[in-house]
Amino acid sequence: MIDHHKKFVLGDEGLTAEHFAFYNKYGFIHFRQFFNPEQIKAALDAIASLQEEWITAGLTKVNGIPLKYGKDENSKTIVQRFAFASLHSEYLHQMLQDERIQWLKEFIGDDARIAENEKDGLVVNHYVNTGESNFTKLGWHTDGLRDLFTNLKLNPMLNIGIYLDDSPIEKGGLRLLPGTHRQGIYSMLFRKRYFVDNNPDDQEIALEAQSGDLTVHSGRIWHRVALSPLEGIASKRRVMYFPIIKGKYKPKTEESWTPIYHKFHRLVK
Repeated sequence: MIDHHKKFVLGDEGLTAEHFAFYNKYGFIHFRQFFNPEQIKAALDAIASLQEEWITAGLTKVNGIPLKYGKDENSKTIVQRFAFASLHSEYLHQMLQDERIQWLKEFIGDDARIAENEKDGLVVNHYVNTGESNFTKLGWHTDGLRDLFTNLKLNPMLNIGIYLDDSPIEKGGLRLLPGTHRQGIYSMLFRKRYFVDNNPDDQEIALEAQSGDLTVHSGRIWHRVALSPLEGIASKRRVMYFPIIKGKYKPKTEESWTPIYHKFHRLVK
């Protein structure tokens, strides 16, 4: 029996049979200390510079994807959800060129690609629980829903998370329903009320991570982001996500329209 709380290290040998067995069974996998503290600090510095640039410019969308603004623990205006961040930061772009990240494509096939300029690109989520925050939690959903909305077809997809802060259970954070990546379309559409339902599930697990960890989860798996019971700086949690996908190449541009699924994000605070 495989322990679904197990964490792995991705070494020089690449993905192993154990990695594939775990991912295929549960629909996710967790790699410890994928990036070192210096790399994480450099990423946070790059994000801070990008945030200042976008706030100064009054930017509201990037390639049709809305940005989410809010206030941090010091009542300072921040970007709480970035989109396509690696297209505007050379350092963040280079992070995604890491050879080990290229290996992750093997979970869905050698013809998969890192979607820096498709879907929402590299997203940076800044969760903080304050009275002025606009991003504290996210209800149950699957990432594959966007394909059903836009393509009427579900293509293989991975969502890769890079943790910039420690994420113990006390901070809320990612909750997963292991094995739901094998569900049918009906269950994927109707098992939960998308984004509105954030109630705990008896079968969910909490994904606890440390700064520098990397996670992979299937685009079909049900997951949510739980509200932190902590407030202020103690609740701060920053994570970067980017997709690895297959299917027709559909890059976004400044003229791209806003996908309908982003209307659901207005329900999130």
